[in-house]
Amino acid sequence: MADAEELPSTLLMIGETGDQPNSDLWGVRLAGPVPVDGAPARVEALSRFDIVWLREADRLTDAAFTALIEAVAERGCGLLCEASLAAIDRLAAAVPAALRVEWLVDAEATDRLVAIAALREPRRMDVRDVARDEAMERIDRLQEEVARIARLLGDLAGSRGLPGTPVDHGAHGDGRGDHAGQVRAPVRDYHIGPRSFEPQDRAIDRQRAKAVRHMLRQRRMREQYFPADLFADPAWDMLLDLYAARLERQPVSVSSLCIAAAVPATTALRWIKTMTDAGLFLREADPNDGRRIFIALAEGAFDAMARYFEALEE
Repeated sequence: MADAEELPSTLLMIGETGDQPNSDLWGVRLAGPVPVDGAPARVEALSRFDIVWLREADRLTDAAFTALIEAVAERGCGLLCEASLAAIDRLAAAVPAALRVEWLVDAEATDRLVAIAALREPRRMDVRDVARDEAMERIDRLQEEVARIARLLGDLAGSRGLPGTPVDHGAHGDGRGDHAGQVRAPVRDYHIGPRSFEPQDRAIDRQRAKAVRHMLRQRRMREQYFPADLFADPAWDMLLDLYAARLERQPVSVSSLCIAAAVPATTALRWIKTMTDAGLFLREADPNDGRRIFIALAEGAFDAMARYFEALEE
């Protein structure tokens, strides 16, 4: 097969140096590093680059990080952002959905190379024969797995498909569903009223949420007897966690969902991004804190999960 030839990309590194990509192998030209202090001004002063690699995002204040994001978005380049899990919620809220971003938490060299490969993907041009590298193969497998999950959920949801899901990932909707990747205002009330006044359907939701949480605990118990990566299934774990949270009327932060995925945070963040792009997850604004976003199931995905558990109960 013939793959597209990729032009060399300019990668601006911000922060302390560490594991660096092989520029000859990955087709990047390294610029920097530039210090974190004053990074937004340095980015605005530079004329041309394709990827910004922010090594120490935690060190930036909210204002400095927002300024940096605006400078990156204005130039239409990608962002490779390394941060701690504790800072992910604060940082993710400042990044618009339209910006190409790869998140890294406690990342290894391979994780960084995979992220760089993902950010370079749009720069393909003339066709030539090349051997596909391991990083691109991992990205393809991830996308294929999410597409498979989206198709299965679309089948469960019936002919309505998954609102907001790209046509390649599920059944065709009526065009009135959710818009994948965008931040929307939450439409659910997370307040929990007195149990004695709960309607019948609320009691059913509580029972099903309890069953889903029990299923998640059973999945975690396996790790006491077998290697954790033997049964790693972050997509399903996140679907279960978001479904239970929806039934419980509870919001789910990005960092909380990473923990629920039971895989390294970098892997979980990549799954969240891909599932959001596929229309399965939604970004919702926190009505009480503009510096945080929540992740929720798209309506079509929630409907598919409900049908799945209804089938289990028959």
